[in-house]
Amino acid sequence: MANFYIDNKDLKFHLEHPNMEKLVKLKENNYSDKDKFDYAPLDFEDTMDSYEKVMEIIGEICGDIIAPNAEDVDHDGPTLINNEVHYAKGTTENYKALVDAGLTGISLPRKYGGLNFSIVPYIMAGEIVSRADAGFANIWGLQDCAETIHEFASDEIKDEFLPRFSLGETAAMDLTEPDAGSDLQAVQLKATYNQKEDQWYLNGVKRFITNGDAHISLVLARSEEGTSDGRGLSLFVYDRGEKRMTVRRIENKMGIKGSPTCELVFKDAPATLVGDRRLGLIKYVMSLMNSARLGVGAQSVGLAEAAYREALKYAHEREQFGKPIIKYPAVYEMITKMKVKVDAIRTLLYETARFVDIYKSYNFIQEDRKLEIEERNDMKYFLRKADMFTPLLKLISSEYSNEIAYDSLQVHGGTGFMKDFPIERIFRDARITTIYEGTSQLQVVAAIRGVVNGSYMKFISEYELENIKPEFDFIKRRLIIMTDQYTKAVITVQREKDVELLDFHARRLVEMAANIIMGYLLLKDANRSDDYKKSAEIFSQIALAENQEKSKYIENFDLKDLGLFKIAYFVK
Repeated sequence: MANFYIDNKDLKFHLEHPNMEKLVKLKENNYSDKDKFDYAPLDFEDTMDSYEKVMEIIGEICGDIIAPNAEDVDHDGPTLINNEVHYAKGTTENYKALVDAGLTGISLPRKYGGLNFSIVPYIMAGEIVSRADAGFANIWGLQDCAETIHEFASDEIKDEFLPRFSLGETAAMDLTEPDAGSDLQAVQLKATYNQKEDQWYLNGVKRFITNGDAHISLVLARSEEGTSDGRGLSLFVYDRGEKRMTVRRIENKMGIKGSPTCELVFKDAPATLVGDRRLGLIKYVMSLMNSARLGVGAQSVGLAEAAYREALKYAHEREQFGKPIIKYPAVYEMITKMKVKVDAIRTLLYETARFVDIYKSYNFIQEDRKLEIEERNDMKYFLRKADMFTPLLKLISSEYSNEIAYDSLQVHGGTGFMKDFPIERIFRDARITTIYEGTSQLQVVAAIRGVVNGSYMKFISEYELENIKPEFDFIKRRLIIMTDQYTKAVITVQREKDVELLDFHARRLVEMAANIIMGYLLLKDANRSDDYKKSAEIFSQIALAENQEKSKYIENFDLKDLGLFKIAYFVK
């Protein structure tokens, strides 16, 4: 089988981004581990060599083991025996391969058994694994829980749990409940403190929990009696070894069938408080969810890459009317658009990952020493960028992933509707990406802040000031036209000073901003390598037409027109 890192030159291109030297230096804290651990890098070149070698190992495991197992795992799925989850045979093989290769907990500090990798290669590994099997990526990607413990828990909790992640123990984030899905403020699972025992106990039900029978779980629970909002919630870590949580059932899902989605019942389950009371949702889970949304971005790009490759392969092999269908404009246009959109969301993914990388590294550095004024300002700058780009990434990458999977299945024709080709599974797996870890609609709610407060416009202006080769001036002119359209559309909506109208047009405005940002990112990629010239040119052409349509719709929309869309209120 192919090596899923080596066979995709786009990954190496993004791994070698010019900003990597800055973020690696921050992550390695000026390579201070080199005297403590014999496998710690000596300098930037040494670090990058380690990143690439690990990506090659992950790529090989994905090509040789995880991808070949994907169809059987999708068919067999996990089972529930005596209230314990048993993975499909292929899932167990997949996880063992990664554990044996030392690839769990790879972003954790070396003192906990990790490799201290930055976010970029960690997210890249997530993309590679998702291309092989998006369902399995959910199990492997829940290492995000370790990051949350590392960032917010006490030293005692870190020392107890973090080495276990590096040894291959699994994780889960237990957030959702039957009556608390998107609205996590409604969580009711109860946490009660026994002062005599100095122990917290959990009681209640969690639903739709990915990998719910994990060794280590982060549980959002209501710790403050008499509260009904997010300020009454705290975060706890639960050890499955306590055996006071029961898996009631595994959900029978449409896709990502290899990852067990469970309903859990906690009954006097002892747990340990993470950080401070009352900050469970408003601080810790928000951070955890942002990490998970970055992970879904990687999963979406991996799925999109898989779908594109399946379409391209089939279109070359399938002949109709005496020639391969790839030679028909109706088909090659679809496939070209797939490739362009994959390039667009991938460049957005790694731009976002770099922002997260830099501000998180500063966060950990300031635990050891006081940051200089310039460093604090730099951290705040990249934190703002990460906060604004994360919902944008989650929204656009997941929607594109679904579009690309849809079109890939269409290229396959009737064959794609059968279970004879991987696209049928990829199509089903992609569907969840716009739903979990915050629906597309919720990402719009988060992202519209960047429209209203001018953040996206500020970032777009920064991109516009960057130097490009003269041969790409025509692309930049398109992006400047789009920026003007976007600015006028924002003014048009805000002029009415009507919250409902802003909500109504929010997605259009956010998508317009996203198109401009991805256009500039692809332009920057083309400036670095001619390999991205076609994608930058085609994307800017498509995006210009899309933004023109959205701006015209907003321009011709009257406030009273909102009533036309409220017909659903009156339908019985």
